[in-house]
Amino acid sequence: MAEDAILTLKEVIKYLKLTERPLYQLSQEDRFPGFKFGDSWRFRLRDIEAWIDAQTAEVQRDGRRQ
Repeated sequence: MAEDAILTLKEVIKYLKLTERPLYQLSQEDRFPGFKFGDSWRFRLRDIEAWIDAQTAEVQRDGRRQ
């Protein structure tokens, strides 16, 4: 998958191995990088990778798991 790829909610769910509810909730609360296109959520793969890196760094820094 190209780093500049735009993913749908279902593609991100599959990529992160999540269910729809937590991803949708995080996105609604601006705690996960995404944007609305009409009534649908879209996500940039590079933003997701940056979010994962930031979450990993936070866990390593704080020594806690979420």
